[in-house]
Amino acid sequence: MGQVLSFSNARLNKARTGVSGLLESFGSFRRDPLDVLWLKENAELLNVLETTDCNISEGGLEPLLPFYEGSLRHLNFFRQYYRFILSICLDLEDLGVPGQRGEVMAEWIASQNVGAHELSDLQRGEARRLLARRGVELRDVEGLDDRLRAFMRRTSGFAVPNRKAAYELTHVVFYLTEYGRKPLQLEEPERQSLLFAGLIAFLDQDSDLLAEICIALTFCDEQPPQDWCHWLEQQTQRFTLQSVPGRVGHDDYHPYLMCNWFQLLVGRTGFSDADCKGTVVIEGPGRPGALRGMSMALYTLLDQAPGSWARVREPLLQSLSSEEGDVLRRAEESTQVFEPFFETFSRFGQVGSA
Repeated sequence: MGQVLSFSNARLNKARTGVSGLLESFGSFRRDPLDVLWLKENAELLNVLETTDCNISEGGLEPLLPFYEGSLRHLNFFRQYYRFILSICLDLEDLGVPGQRGEVMAEWIASQNVGAHELSDLQRGEARRLLARRGVELRDVEGLDDRLRAFMRRTSGFAVPNRKAAYELTHVVFYLTEYGRKPLQLEEPERQSLLFAGLIAFLDQDSDLLAEICIALTFCDEQPPQDWCHWLEQQTQRFTLQSVPGRVGHDDYHPYLMCNWFQLLVGRTGFSDADCKGTVVIEGPGRPGALRGMSMALYTLLDQAPGSWARVREPLLQSLSSEEGDVLRRAEESTQVFEPFFETFSRFGQVGSA
């Protein structure tokens, strides 16, 4: 597969502001291409661009061409990262890079039954979706959709802080809807699970998770609460990008991608502030949330079992700072499911009690 890559037959479209700079930074500067975090960051960036049909300027994808050219060798050695590698190649091709490496990879992954090493249904769901993009079927997935949707229906598990479970919930939606391309009619418990997880994220002022929740709702043709949408729009405008020498450590690239992804999905401008060269460090705004203060206050009330939201509302607000109280009030007003959410979130009562 020593073909010479050219954009002569690729889509040569007008770039969305800032995208080319991000592709150059992510592809060439932020990480070493042999670092798994390079795979993760570039897979996520390309996924956002591909799922929003983002137009890329001529030459915009060039920083990733060396990886694409060597991707078969990369997959052979780093096969434990096959989902990242395959995702990058599929998105590059679908964004305009000429070639068939994605198809070659998908067929090899299926023939080697690499997916058999996945223990998680969620990972199998992602692998199935990736292979299907080139018409290849993943083995041994009988009942997979039923198990994923059963996970979505376990509503009470999303009314307590559990970021891992909440992210898994959003990704179930991503894979079952093929990132919004396939209809998924939510059952009421599934819809409530997303709203409960969204309330946790809003209370924590977690733009990363809340953006994913809103994206998942949008993919299911559901309207996210307007207060959440408005807050995410404000947060998106408050990220700062700065060029620095060398490689990058931990930064807020993921919430930045998710917030801009949501803005693009709802028809707003995304990545308009990405006018940086070389290594770009991304910093998000501070988030003085109410989740920790609420949890600590409720823990002190646990044995008193005050019961309903109506009874505990005023004592709880009095125990919070003015900033925390404001977040709590906005969360309460944002959706009609706040009271049923609070019944589980409060965790009153005792283990073993009737």
